[in-house]
Amino acid sequence: MMGLMPSEETRTMTPPTVRTSAAHDAGKAGGASTRAWTMRLLVLGIVLSALNLRPAITSLGALLEEVRDGLGMSGSVAGLLTSVPPLCFAVFGVMAPRLARRFGAGAVVCAGMAAIATGLLIRPYAGGTAGFLAGSALALMGIAVSNVLMPVIVKHWFPDRVGSMTGLYSMALALGTALAAAVTVPLTDTLGGSWQTGLVLWAGLAVAAVVPWLPFVRGRATPPGAGEQAAETASQGQASTEHARLAPRLRMARSRTAWALAVFFGLQATAAYITMGWMAQIFRDAGVPAGTAGLLLAVTMVMGVPLAFVIPRLATRLPHQGPIVLALGVCGLAGYAGLYLAPAAGAWAWAVLLGVANCAFPLALTMVGMRARTGPGVARLSAFAQSTGYLISIPGPLLVGVLYQHSGGWGLPIALMSALMIPQMAVGFLAGRDRTVEDEAAR
Repeated sequence: MMGLMPSEETRTMTPPTVRTSAAHDAGKAGGASTRAWTMRLLVLGIVLSALNLRPAITSLGALLEEVRDGLGMSGSVAGLLTSVPPLCFAVFGVMAPRLARRFGAGAVVCAGMAAIATGLLIRPYAGGTAGFLAGSALALMGIAVSNVLMPVIVKHWFPDRVGSMTGLYSMALALGTALAAAVTVPLTDTLGGSWQTGLVLWAGLAVAAVVPWLPFVRGRATPPGAGEQAAETASQGQASTEHARLAPRLRMARSRTAWALAVFFGLQATAAYITMGWMAQIFRDAGVPAGTAGLLLAVTMVMGVPLAFVIPRLATRLPHQGPIVLALGVCGLAGYAGLYLAPAAGAWAWAVLLGVANCAFPLALTMVGMRARTGPGVARLSAFAQSTGYLISIPGPLLVGVLYQHSGGWGLPIALMSALMIPQMAVGFLAGRDRTVEDEAAR
């Protein structure tokens, strides 16, 4: 009501032209206020969503031995379980752009958070390995579509802050990953020692992440005031039309940069999921207590909190991101060498080094936003790089489980991890070159 009073006074005291101007100014002020709150809500939604993109995986990694015993899994089946995340990301991630075009990116992310919550609620109590896998797949489906759409949402809503927003999102993702690794075992012990209780706790965080996206369910993720902004930028209409015309014709398979980014994404995902699924077990087999092994995994994950904010900002200021790729790769090789030579004696150092190496993920997300000029281009590149990359990463965790079971130790699995780091550095260097997929895929 208070907002209506000035307009009433203006109607009796000012000429029509002034009244029109005052109403227009009030409308602009109201629109600016609405937009500010919408942007705050969107940032909250991005942060809460990012917090939920890894606990389903790292909480399982911390309790993998208990889950294996409880469900009667062999090492090979456990390896299959650690390969489920990249498989689901590849299969369901490719659907994300189409779903976003039909329902809006915000609505799809909201549904993704609901799927995560539901999957985490049912998987510990589904009964048997098959039910556990089905519940995990449902949660991972929600993670998959959100993985793909986060760079799209950032590019659409924050086109002038891609680096800082990607850093914020990546930092929250790393925080959620580390938190699940660090507290799952202590919380499980506190609540009675049941691995089912330790895993189901994380559904509550996913439920909280649904709430900020509810206002975005009914419409597409279009910034408030988009009509005014479009009018103000009408002079750029011809260029936008050209971009829109080219975007549907993009064929990512024809872009060398897209392929390099996809392979880089796949190899870093291989390393990340091997780390999340097996590193705690490596330390436990070396004589480290279960709680300490969980903390070591948490240290690896928490390294991404500060670095995931710094690396994207640094990457957007460099013409070539290859040197960052090489630096991260060297840290990974050093960490694997330490795991092989002295896994228990230098455990904290190896956890830190591998945590630095895992920051290839926020770097890959940043390069997705930098290697395409348009929103549709980012959506297509994100879906191609992530879906293809996760397909590439599927055999890695499974092969580690097979090698571990048949060799009886961690020498061969660690050798495999080290060998994969070399091509990761090579293709990452190529993906870091200053070029866009529109110039390659539209030819």
